[in-house]
Amino acid sequence: MQSPSTDAAAPASFSDLGVSDDLIDIINARGITDPFPIQEMTIPDGLAGRDVCGKAQTGSGKTLAFGIPLIERTRPAEPHHPTALVLVPSRELCVQVAKELKPLAAARGHRLSTVYGGVSMGRQVEDLQAGVEVLVATPGRLIDLIERNHVDLRAVSAVVIDEADQMADMGFLPQVHRVMRDIERGHQTMLFSATLDGAIASLIKSYLSDPVRHEVESSGEVVDTQEHRFLAVHNLDKPKVAAAISDSVERTLVFVRTKRGADRVAEQLSREGVNAAAIHGDLRQQVRERALADFSRGKVPVLVATNVAARGLHIDDVDIVMHYDPPDDYKSFIHRSGRTARAGESGLVVTLVLWDQIEDVQRLQRASGLHYEITKMFSNDPRLTDLAAFSPDEVEFKKPSMADLSRRAGARRRRRR
Repeated sequence: MQSPSTDAAAPASFSDLGVSDDLIDIINARGITDPFPIQEMTIPDGLAGRDVCGKAQTGSGKTLAFGIPLIERTRPAEPHHPTALVLVPSRELCVQVAKELKPLAAARGHRLSTVYGGVSMGRQVEDLQAGVEVLVATPGRLIDLIERNHVDLRAVSAVVIDEADQMADMGFLPQVHRVMRDIERGHQTMLFSATLDGAIASLIKSYLSDPVRHEVESSGEVVDTQEHRFLAVHNLDKPKVAAAISDSVERTLVFVRTKRGADRVAEQLSREGVNAAAIHGDLRQQVRERALADFSRGKVPVLVATNVAARGLHIDDVDIVMHYDPPDDYKSFIHRSGRTARAGESGLVVTLVLWDQIEDVQRLQRASGLHYEITKMFSNDPRLTDLAAFSPDEVEFKKPSMADLSRRAGARRRRRR
């Protein structure tokens, strides 16, 4: 495997990268005129048929980085035999990737379809019967269709494994291995992930041949254009604080820990006069898709979500990501936060902190390379109406002692009882 790319003189246009004019027209029509760094790095190798590993910050344009070469190289398909496959970990990401790639596929006369669980197989089977060049799929539903003889992967010449680290986190790697074994040798594989080590390194070794590795260098894992605010709040005042923050902008994505919590917080915000919807795994797929669509169109300005929405989704112009419940680990913090400040745009991330969460949130800050004071605020604080204009002090966090670590572990156990 090659070492990470460091060439600073990358081509400056999609044409320089080798992208065809018809696809450039589609991309330009969406307001994308210059390639993002991960696209500059990976598209030429993808177009050349190389196996590619791509690592970049969330929201960096990875879908077009693999989608453009995939569409350029896709060939016609027979019924039940797709020729290009994109594997994704979630239903929401499946829909999102398909939405981004469909205009490119249509420009080439390629048919693109999605297969994922939580909905009837009927339409998916009909699409496969009619013939589909590009199939975007979650592993579980795809395996189900394979075992029912509705789809055969032996004609696949290019496969993408997207958000591979999330596949691993969600326990889907056995299904990915099962799918990859059905694809004939000699195909092109492109893998994109936030990390390329551990279980992902094993996946790369198993299914990629002499891959070129590209990594967008970053000074830290937090997106540079994100602004962070950490607010110490009282539990009883917390919904009012969240409502005040949400009222100050057009679109707020609120993350909570549990499915019941998502419903509860959405109801609390509604009582404060905020138009909010909840999205989590217990809701029917149609309900989840409608909530996402309403949020994306601005019909619903606040979406309350569990981690089901933390990865992969591209929702334009999210002004604020709010950690209503701070996550337990910094990886979740990074990925949740990445729903704003995407593709070079600016965005604000707000973390609400109860008194017994202060040390845990300081730990998240240390792991994420952040050093901001946790500022006490009540719901009537005028600073809540424009948190971007409020500049918190920076602090240095001391290294925790073994006693500190033991005390925090005990506190976490007590909260989970």
